[in-house]
Order: sequence, then C-alpha cells, then structure tokens
Amino acid sequence: MASLERPVCQIFSFQDCKTSPDPIFELPAQCLTPTSAPIVIDNGSFQTRAGWGAPVAEFASPRLLFRSVAARSRGAARSETQIGNDITNLEPLRWLLKSQFDRNVVVNFEIQELIFDYVFTHLGVASEGSVEHPMVLTEAPCNPLHCRQMMSELLFECYHVPYVSYGVDGLYSFYYNNYHRNIHPPHTGIVLSSGYHCSHILPVINGRLDAVNCKRVNVAGSQAASYLQRLLHLKYPGHLAAITLSRMEELLHEHSYTAVDYHEELEKWRSPDFYEREVHRMQLPFSGKVPGGCVSVEERQERRAQQLRRLQEINARRREEKLQQDHVRLDKLMAVQELLDDGLLDQFHKSLVELNMDSAEELQSYINKLQLAVEQGRQKLLHSDGAEGKMEVGVTPPNQRKIPMDEGDGVMLMDPDFPEDTLPEKPANVVQPMFNMAEYHQLFVGTERLRCPEILFQPSLTGEDQMGLMETLQYVLARYTPEQQEALVSNVFLTGGNMQYPGMRERVERELLAMRPFQSHFKVTMASQPALDAWYGARDWALEHPPGGAAEGWISRQDYEEKGGEYLSEHCSSNVFIPMKLAKPVAARPAESSITTQTSTAASAGISMITSALTPSCSTVAADVSMVTS
Repeated sequence: MASLERPVCQIFSFQDCKTSPDPIFELPAQCLTPTSAPIVIDNGSFQTRAGWGAPVAEFASPRLLFRSVAARSRGAARSETQIGNDITNLEPLRWLLKSQFDRNVVVNFEIQELIFDYVFTHLGVASEGSVEHPMVLTEAPCNPLHCRQMMSELLFECYHVPYVSYGVDGLYSFYYNNYHRNIHPPHTGIVLSSGYHCSHILPVINGRLDAVNCKRVNVAGSQAASYLQRLLHLKYPGHLAAITLSRMEELLHEHSYTAVDYHEELEKWRSPDFYEREVHRMQLPFSGKVPGGCVSVEERQERRAQQLRRLQEINARRREEKLQQDHVRLDKLMAVQELLDDGLLDQFHKSLVELNMDSAEELQSYINKLQLAVEQGRQKLLHSDGAEGKMEVGVTPPNQRKIPMDEGDGVMLMDPDFPEDTLPEKPANVVQPMFNMAEYHQLFVGTERLRCPEILFQPSLTGEDQMGLMETLQYVLARYTPEQQEALVSNVFLTGGNMQYPGMRERVERELLAMRPFQSHFKVTMASQPALDAWYGARDWALEHPPGGAAEGWISRQDYEEKGGEYLSEHCSSNVFIPMKLAKPVAARPAESSITTQTSTAASAGISMITSALTPSCSTVAADVSMVTS
C-alpha cells in the first residue's frame, strides 16, 4: 500500500511503451556441440518467453520476450503477418489481433505455427525442413488430450523435432523456487497460479500433481484490465478513446495493489485527506493550444481582414479562370458560325454534330448567352479591382462611417433620461480566465486501484457467478484428510504475472488465517520472479534431465508414432497422464441378440473406466471423472 509520506498531489504520466522488433540472433556454437541444446519455450497466454537450455551464462535468461498475438488482415499473405514485438503499438491493430489461446488452452494451431516460426527464426535455427533441437514446452494444467495431440502432431510432423517435453508453468516455477530455498524433494504443497486468462489451484503431493483435485477460476489479469476500463469509461465519458486497454494494463501493473482487508481499506478512502494523499492522477496527452484563447480585439480584426482578403483573391482567381473558359468556348462557336457565313455547309453541319447541336438557331442562342456571360464577367472583375484599390488607399474605421438613421434610432437623442453608455465595450487588455486543459485531461484513479485486483477474490464484482480464489482453495483443501491439509498449507506458493500486486501475499495469509483451524500453521511464499520463474524452472529441468534413451519426461518421435500424439511422459512438473482404454466390441451373430445387449453394456462400462497413477487417498475421487483429461 502507499506510504503516508508521499506528496499531497501525485501526477503520473502514461508510459505508452512502444516495442521494438526482436533481432535475429545467430545460432551459437555452444548450442550445437557436443549435442543439440534444447529450446525452452514458456508458451504463455499473455507473453511468450523463449531461449536455450544450455549451461552457459549468456543463455541464463530468455532471449525472446513478446506478446502472444499475431495481426494479419483478412486475405493477406502469410508473410505479411505481424507477430509479437513486430507490432509496435497494439491499439490501432486491436481489432486484427489473434491469439492461439482460448482462455489458457491452445486451440488455434495456425497462429501457434506462426509463433513457432517466429521463435525459430529469431533464435537462429536455419536448418532446412526440420528443427534438430529438443523442445521443452509449457502447457495448461489438465490440458485436454486433443490439444496435446494437435501440438505433438505440429512439432513432430511439421518441424520434425527429435524430442518434446511438456510441463505445467506453475509447477516449473514451484520446483525452481523450492530448489533455491533448499527444500528437498519430494515436494508437497499447493500452488496458486494466476495468469492472464484464468487462475489455477494445483495441489502437489509427494512430488506429483494431483490432477483430479485441480481447480480453475476464470478470473485473472485480462478480466481485471477490462473491469478497470469499464469503470474509467463510466467515470470519464469524455475520454473514451484515450482509455485504452494497453493503458489499463499499465495502470494495473504500476499503480494497483491488493487490500489486506478490502472493506476496511474502502472506509479509509472515505476520508478526504486520505483520498488526496493516495489518489493517482494519470495525465493524458493533450495539446496546449486553446481554441479562442486570450486574443485582443485588434488581432481579431486583423485576422478577419486577412481572411476577407484571402477569400477575395480566391474569388477573383475563379472569375478569371471562368472568363478564360468562356472566351475559349465563344471563339470556338464563332469559328463554327463563320463556316456558315462562308457557305461551307458540310463542314458547318459536321461541326454542329460534334457540338451536339441541331440547328444554326441553337448555335446563335449559345453564342448570345456566352457573349452576355463574358461581358458580365468583365464587369465583375473591373468592380472587384476597383473595390480592392479603394481598400488599399484607405479603409474607413467602422466608428467613423455615416450610417443612415432610422426613425427608431433617434430615440436616444430625443430622450434626455436615456443613458448614453448602455453597453460599454470591454477593454482589449482584459485577460480572460484560462481553462486548465491539463487538469481536464487527468484521470483520478482512486478506489479503482484496489477494486480491480479484488475481483480475484470476489468475482461477483464483475458479475461472474463463481467462487473466488480463496473460496476455491478452501473447497480443494476440504477434499483431503487433516494430515494432508497440514502438509499442503505448509507450502502455499504464489506464482504468475497476476500475483505481482503489492499486498498479495499478506492478503492470502489473512484469508488462510480465517480459513484454517485455531493455532494451525501455514506458510505462504511468493515466487522470486512470478512472471519468469516458469521459464527458469523449465530451463533447469532441461539441464538436469538431458534427452536420450529412456529419459524421464521426454517424448521421442518413436513414442509419438507408437503411442499416439496424446501420449505424455510424466515428470515432476508435468500433468498426469490418464489414458482411456476402449473395449473393442465383439461381432455378434443374429441368434445371440441377448448376448449383444450384454456386450454393449459391458463395453460402455469399460469406456468409463480409467487408470490413474494418483495417490491412494485420491483414487476414490478418480472414479467420478467422466471426461478424460490429463
């Protein structure tokens, strides 16, 4: 929360950061020898992070960081697609932006292929027809089998990668931070991960994800940004165009915070002193020129005179041009009339046809009209030249001109009681009060700073009919025994870009204190870098588990061809693979109709059976799963 020592008036400006295109790196030699280094991609719904899984200090951080969006007009060529940082400003192209995600699940694999092309090109992978590097890729918790099958098909069939490993971003961050806090495996805890489209609660027992009890909350950063935009649109209807989604994301990242006690914090904002001290005034860009500002009478009259002269010059030029056109037209018609006078009837009739005329009388009528128009044009030009000459010699001031007096105008002179100065003129040097344009273009962001992050705990603020994050956590914990609950809450881990609000850890601790039994113990920790630790964890895992042979967590091309695209090789940070076993129906003879009915019943029962490698305490819950996800 904001400190009490801040100045009374806090004015901030929007950064409106513009991205620059990513450079195309050369493929480093360390990534080729002695073996091909893995490519680590954190495929996030907000941002994609890509780099090398090589034990070199130069590659200890991701080389590419860009938004997971692509912009391509309808009907445009594939080469004309703009991806990530190639789009310097998202707002003009907001209606063209496409993502590969539906919430947090990849469904648009055409855009995903463009993202992969962008990553491989900028990392320097130039091998023709294939990518000779293993890949470590993040996926959503409980990712549907069909989505993993399509992703494996894209990587193995289109790019011909040798190995692929899938993992959950929140679990990579969990194990990376546990390692740096010297917590030895197997790890047990519960991960609260909140990203751009949704938030997850991931219980981990004895080093493995308990996939059956994972829960998703469809509230995260994008909903908070949209909610903030709606609030400011209602508050400032005159600045609708300036309140863009990109600026709302900047407000969330830089100026918002999570209240430890939401209602108590709102009560503080009722105080005028607290409001003036804590409100953030966001300065919108504006032009300092004020239309109709402090201009003297002489300057205003001079501008009017200049405009009048300019209009007179334009009208005179147009009259001259029209007079010249009429002269040319008249000369042409007179030449045709001379053909008639000379007796050249054939040429005369031919010229009449070209002029679209029928007779000599019609020609004579047009000649008379043009002569009259030419004469009138000459008179107007002479009159305008004379008027301009008089204006150049001397312009009589308005107050010295003799104005004819009507009968009603003499009342003031005849009535001695009528005041002479009924409407005194304003002096020219009076300074009119200036309109404060800067203050008009300021957004006062007060309670919105805490109301928008609060939707993570109270989705009902935005009209969402679902539980908040902590209420969902309480529901998940209730599915375990008291001993397992104690083990889980002893390591509550917060990760994800939407968890970076100040005060988030304190809020979760307060909610857990109210939720847990009296004098029970729990511990809440925040990721060291909530937005990047998933990539660092995936890189460390790739260094500790090199591909090859029967290595844990890697899917080879042979595994893909033998076991199918939905196959998953499990490891400590991956989803749990729950294959579906389908019983093949036995062909029945017509005489065995009753047996056929029993066989179909047994087959349908076999479809609903699943096998799981979960812990014994969760095996009873697995029987309730009707749709197989892993």
